[in-house]
Amino acid sequence: MTEPTGATTIPVGDDYDVVIGSGVLDRVGDLLGGDVERVLVVHPPTLPELTARVSTALEARGYAVHVAEVPDAEGAKTGAVAAELWGRLGRAGFTRTDSVVGVGGGTVTDLAGFVAASWLRGVRVVQVPTTLLGMVDAAVGGKTGINTTEGKNLVGAFHPPSGVLCDVDVLATLPRDDLVAGLAEVVKCGFIADPVILDLIESAVADDVDRARSAANPHLRELIERAVRVKAEVVAADLRESSLREILNYGHTFGHAIEQVEHYTWRHGEAVSVGMVYVAELARLTGHLTGPEGDALVSRHRSVLESLGLPTAYAGGRWDELLTAMRRDKKSRGSTLRFVVLDALASPTRLAGPDDTLLQAAYGLVSRRSGVPPH
Repeated sequence: MTEPTGATTIPVGDDYDVVIGSGVLDRVGDLLGGDVERVLVVHPPTLPELTARVSTALEARGYAVHVAEVPDAEGAKTGAVAAELWGRLGRAGFTRTDSVVGVGGGTVTDLAGFVAASWLRGVRVVQVPTTLLGMVDAAVGGKTGINTTEGKNLVGAFHPPSGVLCDVDVLATLPRDDLVAGLAEVVKCGFIADPVILDLIESAVADDVDRARSAANPHLRELIERAVRVKAEVVAADLRESSLREILNYGHTFGHAIEQVEHYTWRHGEAVSVGMVYVAELARLTGHLTGPEGDALVSRHRSVLESLGLPTAYAGGRWDELLTAMRRDKKSRGSTLRFVVLDALASPTRLAGPDDTLLQAAYGLVSRRSGVPPH
């Protein structure tokens, strides 16, 4: 629903709301609840002004605010950083009625959520994502986690937040490459559930990505709301990824493998972009996408993603490394690899245990000489 203030509230089942709007950052205290006394605000070093605004808004509501700076990007998602935050909570006397607030991109919200999930077996967390990727993906859904040397997000917990606050104004200063990478997750929602997203990108966004960063641009706000609605409907029906929620991993098995092989030097959205093209080609090879319509849908993957400046190919000659990384994917069951593929536009399904020759053939169709994503 749209509130009189212009903010849009999207419920995630009966558990919590995602609030999307312009100039709503100061409303973070509304999502905490009345019995909270202490709040730990987790943030990266790149957001001092936004963190100060959030802290001031919380202090104005009477909360005792503790601020913890963590490393930027994937460097935040380690056991050592989580342990440091646990120490902060312990020294400050945080109880089960206190809360964590994550201010930052997807890595910070993943970390803040995991720390909240594990402290005293679970305290509240409010997510304040400041990147497009965080707004449409990481902060919504209750997945939390940290990385290990063996793979991405292998240690984590399902821990729904008390609320998510998306202030689209903060995207005005988001670097262009980060905005484009976040659009990959939006495109994913278009292919698996809401084709209007693809239409909007093709007609109104792809030609002027820089203008899309403006909070006054209604197309970006609509894309965010549509993507959040897709995710909200799926996770409300399947919090713990036992069935339906797997569709949100479209493109992620191959994408996460790229991230690991490239030591997280690729942005998540860049890797997922290639991953979506990979599973589109795999769907065609395995008979899920057939005929002219299937060919057109595979081609549309490339055209939509490339129109935004996202990569659609990856380096050749690294198949063995990628396959090893994919076999450690969370969706695997025993030695059986599982993928989300399309039977048609907005019609996702699961593909379990495809033949290795088909997996490698799909890799051949997305291979190129250089592994560096274009910028």
